[in-house]
Amino acid sequence: MLALLATLWHDIADIPHLKTYLTTAWLAYLLVLGGWIILQKREPVATLSWVLSLAALPYLGFLIYFLLGPQKIKRQRLRRNRSRDGMDAHEAICPPNEVCTELSLLGQAVTGLPPSSATRADLLIDGAATYDALVEAIGQARNHIHLEYYIFERDRTGTRIRDALIERARAGVHVRLLLDAVGASKVNKRFLAPLLDAGAEHAWFHPTQFRPFTRPWVNLRTHRKIAVIDGTVAFAGGINITDEENERLNPNAYRDLHLRLEGEIVRGLQQVFVEDWIYATGHGRDHFRGTVLWAPAADAPVGDIAVQVLVSGPDSDWEAIHRVQVSAIHEAKERVWLVTPYFVPGEAATMALTSAALAGLDVRLLVPKQSDSRLVTFAARSYFDELLAAKVKVYEYSPRMLHTKALICDDNLAILGSANFDHRSFRLNFEVALLFREPAFNARLSELLEGEFERASKVHNERNRSLWRNRLPEALARLGSPFL
Repeated sequence: MLALLATLWHDIADIPHLKTYLTTAWLAYLLVLGGWIILQKREPVATLSWVLSLAALPYLGFLIYFLLGPQKIKRQRLRRNRSRDGMDAHEAICPPNEVCTELSLLGQAVTGLPPSSATRADLLIDGAATYDALVEAIGQARNHIHLEYYIFERDRTGTRIRDALIERARAGVHVRLLLDAVGASKVNKRFLAPLLDAGAEHAWFHPTQFRPFTRPWVNLRTHRKIAVIDGTVAFAGGINITDEENERLNPNAYRDLHLRLEGEIVRGLQQVFVEDWIYATGHGRDHFRGTVLWAPAADAPVGDIAVQVLVSGPDSDWEAIHRVQVSAIHEAKERVWLVTPYFVPGEAATMALTSAALAGLDVRLLVPKQSDSRLVTFAARSYFDELLAAKVKVYEYSPRMLHTKALICDDNLAILGSANFDHRSFRLNFEVALLFREPAFNARLSELLEGEFERASKVHNERNRSLWRNRLPEALARLGSPFL
């Protein structure tokens, strides 16, 4: 075999003008791939990163970009928008008052979802409390249960939720379960069979199927965690369905935060689910006949908690959650507290945080001491020197893996949801978050986060850190920030 390969190599090497042919082919490859990437009109740094990285991988780079490169969903966007047909009656123009601030107007402009209210907003700390509350709400369902999750494992936690859904489906409740095809890839037909046999429906978001001449959506995932029961109770936040986030079963479970909501705001989360379900299945709104999606507008309870649904994803060019977060930081007058498991900010977000700190605000950042990705951990630490120089207080949480995603600005604004503070959440994932403008809610969240900061270690600007163990890996990881 080796002799055959050697002979083949010599035959190829003897081809006249081989270097000229290879050079010409490589330049043509660069021209085609570079033009393709440049026409995406992404940030110059991200564009150059892709071009330079893939230039070193002739032809293979084309396949990598085809599979994993940035994508804009345009044709599919039309299908998503069709799901809003008939919902206009439930949308309102934001009136200029104390609730509809400039930030709220921005949120509505980039998402199409107006400011709303909640009669109740419970903070659910960690998985055990979240799963208990979810199972209780499922057990009380009388008309429908809608669940959308990124990760859904067929472990003890996943089985408990599935069995609760089976019981309600057998009772005649409409059960719809939408799972991400990558995040919930361990869920199989055998696990789902009892649920489907009970009459429930299931759909995959962006199945990982490959079709000729069609770019797969491997990199575009729904990272949302949404549960809506009877159009009156909803759950959203950062907690998936897995033993990895259940401290009752796993002492090293993620530290995380979720929300249980009642009131008018449930309508917004219901709309997000309906859009995603119609997009994933291709069904029309007629599919929901018999399902009371929400109470009539006249009966919708208006609460004292001002809150707004924010959604973002590759079906929009506005990077809605990212844009609102940066705007909120710029609006802050006293403090900015950011908690995120993955911190890989863009230039706009970095400048917002450092500008706030330089202006004398109490700016704090809390990240895991060691996340579940060493590459992301190194990339996050590469930003610490700049943040610390601007007087941002940086903390690393070490008791467990921190998975909370929260932003507090002053005493009356908070954003919680599924979105991390990184490029993937800003641009690639379908995310959902809640924008709160209510001092009492902020006070509860602030008290919780104050305790998290106390349990974390403060990062100092150490000049004598190891070149090989710290500074070089961090610098190299930062180069890959546009891909994270």
